[in-house]
Amino acid sequence: MIHTSEVINYPGSMEELAEEIGNLKYDALARFLELLANKIETDGKKDEGRKRIKLSGNLYKSAEKLIESKAFIEKAWVICSPYTQ
Repeated sequence: MIHTSEVINYPGSMEELAEEIGNLKYDALARFLELLANKIETDGKKDEGRKRIKLSGNLYKSAEKLIESKAFIEKAWVICSPYTQ
């Protein structure tokens, strides 16, 4: 796995990507946050296995906060879903 400074298959800027992700319906955004949290947690496990304790701890905390964000977005979806088509 190679970490990059940009999304290889996305032609826009990071700002545009953030805007596109932010424009997802909230149920889809919640799913994205969950997938991202899972990816970061997986990276944390790999780093923990390499004895990179500080790094893995921060990745685990980041994944945890993404799951918390997912929960809030799901609540937003419950509020607005009756008004979407």
